[in-house]
Amino acid sequence: MEIIKTHYRTCNLCEAMCGLEITYQDKTILSIKGDKKDPLSKGHICPKAIALQDLYHDLDRLKTPIKRTKNGWIDISWEDAFDEVTENIKSIQKKYGKNSIGSYRGNPSAHNTGLMLFGTPFLKSIGSNQKYTATSVDQLPHHFASLMMFGHFLMFPIPDIDRTDFMLIMGGNPAVSNGSIMTAPNFTNRLKAIKKRNGKVVVIDPRFTETSKIASNHHFIKPGTDAFLLLALINVIFEKGLTTKGHLQNHLNGWDTIKELVKEYPPEKIAKITGIDAENIIKLAKQFATAKTAVCYGRLGLSTQEFGGLCQWLVNVLNCITGNLDAFGGALFTKPAIDIVGMSKATGKTGSFNKRQSRVHKLPEFTGEFPVSTLADEILTPGKDQIKMMVIIAGNPALSTPNGKRLEEAFESLEYMVAIDIYLNETTKHANIILPTTTGLETPLYDLVFHQFAIRNTVKYSEVLFEKTDEQRHDWEILKELTTRLSGNENLLNLEQTLDYMLQFSVYQDPKLSVEELKKHPHGIDFGALKPQLPERLFTKDKKVELAHPLFIADLKRLNTRLSQLEHELTSSYPFALIGRRHLRSNNSWMHNSERMVKGRERCTLLINSNDADALNIKEGQNVIVNSNVGKVTLPVEITNTMMQGVVSMPHGWGHHRNGIKISIAQNHAGVSLNDLTNNMKLDVLTGNADFSGTRVKIEA
Repeated sequence: MEIIKTHYRTCNLCEAMCGLEITYQDKTILSIKGDKKDPLSKGHICPKAIALQDLYHDLDRLKTPIKRTKNGWIDISWEDAFDEVTENIKSIQKKYGKNSIGSYRGNPSAHNTGLMLFGTPFLKSIGSNQKYTATSVDQLPHHFASLMMFGHFLMFPIPDIDRTDFMLIMGGNPAVSNGSIMTAPNFTNRLKAIKKRNGKVVVIDPRFTETSKIASNHHFIKPGTDAFLLLALINVIFEKGLTTKGHLQNHLNGWDTIKELVKEYPPEKIAKITGIDAENIIKLAKQFATAKTAVCYGRLGLSTQEFGGLCQWLVNVLNCITGNLDAFGGALFTKPAIDIVGMSKATGKTGSFNKRQSRVHKLPEFTGEFPVSTLADEILTPGKDQIKMMVIIAGNPALSTPNGKRLEEAFESLEYMVAIDIYLNETTKHANIILPTTTGLETPLYDLVFHQFAIRNTVKYSEVLFEKTDEQRHDWEILKELTTRLSGNENLLNLEQTLDYMLQFSVYQDPKLSVEELKKHPHGIDFGALKPQLPERLFTKDKKVELAHPLFIADLKRLNTRLSQLEHELTSSYPFALIGRRHLRSNNSWMHNSERMVKGRERCTLLINSNDADALNIKEGQNVIVNSNVGKVTLPVEITNTMMQGVVSMPHGWGHHRNGIKISIAQNHAGVSLNDLTNNMKLDVLTGNADFSGTRVKIEA
């Protein structure tokens, strides 16, 4: 009989990077629990980690390539698959030009080392400008604000949650997400710890969320009005003389500009717009500014609206004018072992904006990518550089991007499509060939991305638990093979060798870092809490924070126009604002084919305030039709006073009722897609990010 063994790794099913202790015998998982010796998570895990074994054993998971034919899907060899994909890329580009091939990389790309390291060379070998990712669905405003203010698109200020005395959370629910663009496992207990040390946690959200239940205070806010609230808070802090420049006093551009422009946004003017009265706005501003340390964290609800760029800019401004930017207990910058930001000193790759514009709608590129909202039109609109072929890598945009049905129509019109994915799902069903990767327990893991956003500087490498079969391919092997065939140049380095090369440039060299060294530390190595790094870390030309970048100042005109409209807004034919939500046992559309993750009560429901339900004569559990100007869906109602009146909520990532897919468990819990209601051409004009938080809808019984 095989002996019982123990394996340590990092969970890659969300951003939290929780350490796992897995006991197993042969190919059987006996237990998955938190690794108490992991310096970041310290034994915490959420239910998703348990489902890693479900992904490994999933009978619906693809392990070898399949090809779509007139008679259905058939198995093909890797050699034939590589030949066909390469031939189609070359022939379509020869016929229509380099930019006739589009690519989309989904959220899981950021959680897989192979896709991160070998994805860029692959796309470079294609040579097309038509590149799209999930970034412009929910986080582009963060990148935009960082590039404009700090000079680098990955310089995200991370809340120093373990040392702060006051945390203001706007439009985020980190008790469920364990942080988002803030890697903070066991977020719930970290919030409780703030209160235990006599600190305060305040949540601003149209829903009384799981995070709100832990907080000291919660305030409902009308969706899409967060920028006005932030301006009012900054107004009060200046008016009351509560500002402080801290150690950055000689490294701040635009202080007086900010002071002058916020005079137009007194709390009395903003109260009705936001739904938060002036007295509470003033109180909140004073509490934030007078706390020993404080930090404002704004996430999804702020980014996915028409003023997402302004919101993330103002979050940074609020932290800065109170002396909490680059300060203990405030917002700090990371310095991970593989420091992608630091490497930019040598490479010069700090990000770009508007170097070129999209073909159809003239939307600006950001760091080489166009906003995904325009992808369907780039496929469907005839003309030079029309997309004729798509490469989809680890993404399901049919469910995850606005107006998913239109994107599905676009995919159907393509001459060819290849998907690198483990499932035949709502997106990949439109492909001609699907190339499946290994996943989870079969893959090594070094989390390149989320160490950049973590609340501590740690490092960890996870070895493979179960070896792949001869018929399977790792993601990096697939991408490397295609890159070689397209470019004619073979990359001689494998995944571990590439990591070794990058680790030699680390500032942490005690012990000297290498993959072999990291294997000796299966729980990870702790390099300590975050520290102030400015102005040295800045990438701006004058080593100063750009508080009042002209692009933000110019966009205030658009905000003021909206302010005037809101002050005189009449009852809409779509009277409700629809917002999304997330559950602990789900991550976008990933986890719905695990029985243990979807069992229990129905989670794809419409949350609605009891007063709104009474006015519509709607009962608990009743099916209702939700209509937008794009489409309609039918789903059951869940009546709750956790919702602000006039606001309703649906979860993100469902809609597994499409024909032609093979994810059997998910199909039995199909739900409906939020993005059958959202408009792909509603954008934050400044950044190009999708605007779907607060989609106007009407409800019919």
